[in-house]
Amino acid sequence: MEMDRQNLWQSALAKLELTLTRPSFLTWFQETGISQVENGIATVCVPNGFAKEWLQNKYHKTILHILRELSPDVRDISYIISRLDTAKNNATLKDSVSKKKRQSSGPFETEELSAISELTVDPQTNLNPRYTFDNFIVGSFNDVAHAAAQSVLERPGTGYNPLFIYGGVGLGKTHLIQAIGSEMLKKYAGITVRYVPSERFMIEIVEALKHQEMNRLKEKYRAVDLLIMDDIQFIARTEKIQEEFFHTFNALFEKNKQIIISSDRPPHAIATLEERLRSRFEGGMIADIGLPDVETRLLILKTKAEAKKVILPEAALAFIADSIKTNVRELEGALNRVIMASRLSTAPIDADAVKKILSSHHASTIKFVTPKKIIKAVSEFYDIDEKDIVNQSRRRDVVKPRQIAMFLMREELKNSYPSIGEKFGGRDHTTAIHSCEKVANDLRLNPELEEELRLIKDKIFSV
Repeated sequence: MEMDRQNLWQSALAKLELTLTRPSFLTWFQETGISQVENGIATVCVPNGFAKEWLQNKYHKTILHILRELSPDVRDISYIISRLDTAKNNATLKDSVSKKKRQSSGPFETEELSAISELTVDPQTNLNPRYTFDNFIVGSFNDVAHAAAQSVLERPGTGYNPLFIYGGVGLGKTHLIQAIGSEMLKKYAGITVRYVPSERFMIEIVEALKHQEMNRLKEKYRAVDLLIMDDIQFIARTEKIQEEFFHTFNALFEKNKQIIISSDRPPHAIATLEERLRSRFEGGMIADIGLPDVETRLLILKTKAEAKKVILPEAALAFIADSIKTNVRELEGALNRVIMASRLSTAPIDADAVKKILSSHHASTIKFVTPKKIIKAVSEFYDIDEKDIVNQSRRRDVVKPRQIAMFLMREELKNSYPSIGEKFGGRDHTTAIHSCEKVANDLRLNPELEEELRLIKDKIFSV
């Protein structure tokens, strides 16, 4: 029964990882587990009250849906604050997975093992050993960011400082910035490196304020040689957090210590970012990571399949590469689904089989996209109130987000124009038609708008 619980949660983690940003996944799920499943209630252990509140309020529905898919006996979830012996649990699970691999018809890396690898981070640096330059695929979509990273390695603190890397969800930002940290540790003996997702940084500050330990926290971050802050856009929502990071930034910068920052958008597009931080970010090197082309996507698939010791037909991999255009994480997720299907099926995996596997997954995913999710994602991206989008407000800063929300409802959900108009304060269907046509026309003329839509879609499908 113990192993059943462990396998259930690790399988759930493998699926959750595909729906979240890596920093969010590591921040909220690193020290979690299932202590028991009794009378249809799965008891999930979390390390602190913040994690409990976050999982209950933000991820509960997603976790419950995944657990029900894996185990129909699970009807609900309860959350308790309790620290599991994760090292012991992970070791036991690794042994179990290894045994299953030896018993299978062919070697492969399971999604469960992949999830475990995500969690084997260095407690001192928070770096994941999986993220190296050796397994980072370089292409035209990320070559500038990769070159900037190499420059930082050669001249830390005096070259590109800060280094600001931005791009959509699942394109490799976290991989690249952690690879820099790992390489720095190899290259320069005795240096101190710390990687921190912004969400974890915020939690640490709140905890330090609560326990009057701010001086200790300041020393912790201002004594490092390399600070890597992931998903900086999240701290822009809180003035106190921005202030603390501003002082930390200055303290490190004045001592020529290297600072690396990632975000889902460039500094000027983070609406609530304080001007003093924006100017400091823009004073360094800003590099973006875009969407990989089809050739690069195919290379990524071949590399990951080889790493998993799985042989798939070229046509099958080409179909995946041609079908998944959003991000690298989704690409890897599609590959994992195909690998799992190949293990369970005796029939050969060809392009037709892959098509069936991917179309089935897409159908199940699209069910969880709703007009409410679209409105929420758009409002968060443009930092405006959801009510302003749907009511009769004619404010200039609301018009564009409202048109984009209408466009996405038409594009992603295929809603009728009258239905779309009804969701936005009972507007006439001609308003919806005009909005959709305007966004479609603007997309042909404005590449920046295309990037904005891509980032918004990432938000929609990652929640």
